[in-house]
Amino acid sequence: MKPLRFRLLSILLATLLAGCGNDAPKQDPAPAAAAMEHIEYLSTTIGQRLAGSDHAAAARDYIQAHFLRLGLLTTLQTFTFGGTGADHSANVIAVKPGVSPQEILVGAHYDSVDVGSGASDNASGVGLLLACAAVLAKVEVPYTIRFVAFGAEEPGMLGSSYYVSQMTEAEIAHTVGMVNLDTVVGGDRIYVYGGLEAAGWLREAALAIARQAGISLDTSPGLNPEIPAGTTGDWSDHAPFKYAGVPYLYLEATNWEIGNFDGFLQTVDHGEIWHTDKDTLEFFATTYPGRIEAQLGDFTQILTGLLLTLEVPQAARSTISTKAQTSVPRFRQRNGMPFE
Repeated sequence: MKPLRFRLLSILLATLLAGCGNDAPKQDPAPAAAAMEHIEYLSTTIGQRLAGSDHAAAARDYIQAHFLRLGLLTTLQTFTFGGTGADHSANVIAVKPGVSPQEILVGAHYDSVDVGSGASDNASGVGLLLACAAVLAKVEVPYTIRFVAFGAEEPGMLGSSYYVSQMTEAEIAHTVGMVNLDTVVGGDRIYVYGGLEAAGWLREAALAIARQAGISLDTSPGLNPEIPAGTTGDWSDHAPFKYAGVPYLYLEATNWEIGNFDGFLQTVDHGEIWHTDKDTLEFFATTYPGRIEAQLGDFTQILTGLLLTLEVPQAARSTISTKAQTSVPRFRQRNGMPFE
């Protein structure tokens, strides 16, 4: 991107993210602070959000109400799961029209496991989603943005798989990319992943924005021979879109240089935090004071910057309409553990 464009972006972000002067009307909290408020409500007030539970339904309703307050066209996409189809969940979908009718989808799952309170996994992704939606709802964006809070990711990416199964070929071709926000706080470092070669253009765009902003953003180093550098495994909501031929971007906080070099161990000091009783705001505040706030600040700047300046490079345009693969791996594992 041209330096002038980044200077203009910096001015716009400074206005949107920092608020106005003392004489201005009261502004919304800065996006990182707003994201933190959402995380606290989802993980502390609601607590564990097992797919199909009343607590997951409460999270769904909270997300839907937030999108509606922003004035976004909001719908629920309901689905059933389980052996008898007796369990119910829903994807919460909100649309922000852009200059182009082509769409980029930004998604995060709102369910959790039955250990801890799901603060990092994945109240953090939802908090980032909602905070950035609040910023972008107010301004012109180059592409139409479809914000989706996925239900039932933990039992096997059920919400995102159902969403993709309902897309027509035309809708898939109309989607320039998918951004997945999963466990965006808590790890030792913040990371971005994408596809191979031209399909990794979203990753490269995010890395460029981070460099311009002076943010330390890493990508997977390729130390694990099964996971090429810059990519990640098929264990989150990006995978169904990837196999449908949609380029993906995945934001995460973890550590790829320890354990089996697959990003499963998030921290040097405590190993994995997700899916353990350590996944609470209290643990992070006590053990890593300031870490969550700093990572939310970095990711809100990267994500809003990306969505405000999004431009599909010519080399990547052919990958968007590539015929989808015919089979999607239903289950993958990370370090011997079932994916979320």
